[in-house]
Amino acid sequence: MLAVAHFLGLLLATFALAYALPVGCSLVMADGLWPKFLLSAALTAGCGIVLAGATLRFRRALKARDGFLLLTLGWLLLPGAAALPLLLALPDLSFTGAFFEAMSGLTTTGSTVLNGLDQLPPSLNFWRHSLHWFGGLGIIVMALAVLPLLGVGGMQLYKGLAPGSVKDERLAPRITETAKSLWLVYALITLAGIAALRICGMSWFDAICHAFSAVGLGGFSTHDLSVAYFGSPAIELVLIVLMLIASLNFARHFVALRRLSLECYKVDPECKAIFAVLAVSVVAIAVLLTHNGVYADFSTALRHSAFNVVSQATTSGLVTQDYQRWPVFAPYWMLFLSCIVCSTGSTGGGIKMFRTLLLTRQAGRELTLLIHPAAVAPVRIGGRPIPDGVGHAVLAFIFLYFMTVSLLTFAMLLTGLDFDSSFGAIVASINNTAHGFGPPGAVHNFHALSALQIWICTAAMLLGRLEIFSVIVLFRPAYWRK
Repeated sequence: MLAVAHFLGLLLATFALAYALPVGCSLVMADGLWPKFLLSAALTAGCGIVLAGATLRFRRALKARDGFLLLTLGWLLLPGAAALPLLLALPDLSFTGAFFEAMSGLTTTGSTVLNGLDQLPPSLNFWRHSLHWFGGLGIIVMALAVLPLLGVGGMQLYKGLAPGSVKDERLAPRITETAKSLWLVYALITLAGIAALRICGMSWFDAICHAFSAVGLGGFSTHDLSVAYFGSPAIELVLIVLMLIASLNFARHFVALRRLSLECYKVDPECKAIFAVLAVSVVAIAVLLTHNGVYADFSTALRHSAFNVVSQATTSGLVTQDYQRWPVFAPYWMLFLSCIVCSTGSTGGGIKMFRTLLLTRQAGRELTLLIHPAAVAPVRIGGRPIPDGVGHAVLAFIFLYFMTVSLLTFAMLLTGLDFDSSFGAIVASINNTAHGFGPPGAVHNFHALSALQIWICTAAMLLGRLEIFSVIVLFRPAYWRK
């Protein structure tokens, strides 16, 4: 525990460097908030240095099991630190609201309790979007280095395809080198997105913020109307491309750039399934919107369907329309897609496409065995046999996922919220997408929820981002036994 505390102190001290970005933004935009960011940086760095110094004599190489405690406590401490500028700059904002906003940013959920985003000081808006970007980086490293220990991800599938990218052990030099390479890919994609959005008519400030949101698959925007504020098909197209790229496994992007070939995408079963599901969903919802007269022509329906379906399915949460006004099938289908569409090793949330494919193949195998009990029918994904242990772990994960959604939905119902709003808010939070139904809707935010309801959604965001097992394992007595 004390060894983990030492690394948490180092993490806090390092995170203080992130405040350089909003300080620079505040100076450039002259909004006068730079002293508050410097104070936040000093407090964060000071706490981190004191914690690291006090536990220095307990420093040791972390074991695999330490990763779960480090992950959970880290994703609790960093939002607390990230909330400091919000508390200092917005006196009317409660700690509950500030912590929720910071957690939403770092987990790339994108839900917000803030109103009047158009009037928010630029550096504060920039800080919110920076959290998406930093959170996305953290998610990639987490997927590469820690989550394979759970045996319930899809990263095991990519051994050999992305050399050195995954090992079932703690961080090693090759992991570190590969992580740096993936960070470079992440940064290059972000820079390309910023340039494309600027060319399409966004200001530099809006382009940077929305590129951070799209690549991190978060739903923060600089405007209350989100992307609808711009009313630009070109901007929407760029953001669709960025969200699709971010929803794929970043190990694939690394391999593609290293080999200068798109072949790795063609053989990726997740990639093919994601594009097939999205293509069918976009066209089907466009037909539904046209048939119900929501839009006058199919091309307009297709435009709005494409952006909002891709955004919600990839757990981004940027919007151009209030899709709660669409036929009821559409928003519920998009909420369902947010559970399954994103790839493992992406910045998105939800169950992930790998687990969906695995359970589908597992179900097919069981049907085959009913007909031919003596048949040898291994579960294969991408032509590779999947060990039974991974299948069992995925089944356990799915059980915990749905039990968590159910229990947290009941907790929201106990607070007096209606079922649609309760269920929508929890599913959106645990999938790390921005919007549910009712008060937390497509052009609404979470400010209408009570403090208790906000804390429940905060817990759901944390559980969803850390893949549930990473948190729940800490409550097992066996974890704490030597």
